[in-house]
Amino acid sequence: MPVSPNHSLNRPVFFIPLAVLLAAVVLSLWQGAAVLATETAINDWILRHFSPLFAWSGLAFLALLAGIAVSPLGGQIIGGAAAKPILTRWRWFAVTLCTTIATGILFWGAAEPLFHLNDPPTMLGLQPGSDAAATFAMSTMFLHWTLTPYAIYTVAGLAFALVYYNRREPFSLSSLFVPLLGQRAHGPVGTGIDVICLYALVAGMAASMGAGILALAGGIEGIGGFVGGTLLRWVIAAAIVGSFLISAATGLQKGIAGLSVLNTWLFFAIIAFVLIAGPTADMLGLSLRAGADYFQTFIPRNLGLDVDTDWHRQWTIFNWANWFAWAPVTALFLGRLAVGYSVRAFILYNLILPSLFGAVWMTAIAGATIALDQQSGASLYAILTAQGPDPVLFRLFSALGGGSGVAAIVLFAIFLSYVAGADANVSAMSALSTRGITPDAPEAPLGVQAVWGITVGLVALVLVASGGIDGIRMMSVLGGFPALFVIIGAALSLTVMAVRGRREAAPAQS
Repeated sequence: MPVSPNHSLNRPVFFIPLAVLLAAVVLSLWQGAAVLATETAINDWILRHFSPLFAWSGLAFLALLAGIAVSPLGGQIIGGAAAKPILTRWRWFAVTLCTTIATGILFWGAAEPLFHLNDPPTMLGLQPGSDAAATFAMSTMFLHWTLTPYAIYTVAGLAFALVYYNRREPFSLSSLFVPLLGQRAHGPVGTGIDVICLYALVAGMAASMGAGILALAGGIEGIGGFVGGTLLRWVIAAAIVGSFLISAATGLQKGIAGLSVLNTWLFFAIIAFVLIAGPTADMLGLSLRAGADYFQTFIPRNLGLDVDTDWHRQWTIFNWANWFAWAPVTALFLGRLAVGYSVRAFILYNLILPSLFGAVWMTAIAGATIALDQQSGASLYAILTAQGPDPVLFRLFSALGGGSGVAAIVLFAIFLSYVAGADANVSAMSALSTRGITPDAPEAPLGVQAVWGITVGLVALVLVASGGIDGIRMMSVLGGFPALFVIIGAALSLTVMAVRGRREAAPAQS
């Protein structure tokens, strides 16, 4: 793993998010209810005033990517004609898939459709639990887990890949704005962008890891028939942090790429098991009906024109805000992977293929969940409302006849999903807070990665131990608000590069 001796700590970007995160944790522990009430009010204000901007941005990004794919820029090689890929296409797909979905698709693939099936928007007039509600539920899963959210990542990642490799700009989020603002993009404003986006990602990762710790602990306790309590949760957190630090130390090819390939094969094995063990005909029929509904309602459903405003804000826009919060820093990692491939290949591997995988995953997992819930008189929904989303996935596999062996495979997939995603994001976070990162020396010192990894783990444990610290979760969503403008800036930069064509995308002379 090449580490340049010229690397040095970018102190503002490193210390400010750490200090603010620590202050937020202390304040949430001390005045949890007040912090949560304040953040909820801010969140509601954002959703009330900026939901249309979130919604229109997603559609605009898709249109932009379609235009770029057929433009002269689509044929440009990221890094220049002589650039060599650092990953094979299969490894590129696996890393992109596993570092973008993390554990979300595992949990929400089973839990989210139950909400839409049993509590659909009033405006649609659907009977809860009906076949029409089932079609709406599956169509919504396609909406929330395929093209639109992946367009957010793809626009940001592609813009960064071009400015980093082709324009040789620094490894910084401010580089996204250079095609728009020139070198004025760097400086205090750029540092501020790095700090805000880094903090948003750390808070989001900690919240995600907290949920992952609980799910893993619940699964282990269920299989083993014991109560592990706090000690088990500490052991799980230590195992996750230790695993992705070992992965970071071994480098991209052996670390993240190896984990991602294994995880992808586990994903396919889970899909195959569900398709074989589940009510396959019902699942496929539902998927076809929902697919037709998805395309027929694509524009109005994205914009919230045919569903209740509150439902659209609390589900679709809330989802988009989460994706936006992760997108800026994730873009640094995705952009780094793309060297040696064309812009069209980037769109294929970051937008089209992950979206197709999301559709297949939802056909299996969400389809089986919906079908079994309908057949059992909403028994899975009863578990969801009584115990939360964590047990739903395991109850689904139990209902499909999967024993402890299948449960263990699912647990391992959850573990690998978080380790791969955390490894990628910690790598990007560490590089962002380090000066001297270049394509030839892309990795931050292991010590910086260790600080960020341990910090995320400790904050996650505080989340798990403290019921009154839910405000930190909200902060990860609030991070989507400033990130929205960062990604819009990236999209505008991408538009400028597409309009200027090959001249803007050509590699800089050394």
